[in-house]
Amino acid sequence: MKDLIIFSVCLGALALLNFYRFVKGPNAADRMVAADSTDILISMAMMLFSLYSGRGIYLDIAIITAMLGIINTMLVGRYLDKRRWVYHDDDDPADNN
Repeated sequence: MKDLIIFSVCLGALALLNFYRFVKGPNAADRMVAADSTDILISMAMMLFSLYSGRGIYLDIAIITAMLGIINTMLVGRYLDKRRWVYHDDDDPADNN
């Protein structure tokens, strides 16, 4: 029981650090990493609550949340990458080869 309390305090501290990075992130990639880390922390909190309550349904919900978080990260990363490549020009005038 004491270990669960220590672990939950650590999760809370990490959540505060992630929130700070999410708000103050200098660019979209930093905010995306902070959101992904928050998703992982939420999954870990659900696993911790499953251990505390002794119910296995929270493990299933944590697995689904983690899978959706991975898909979300891939979609946002692809969006950011496509937006960057929109301005890419293959006919660069500096390239005289």
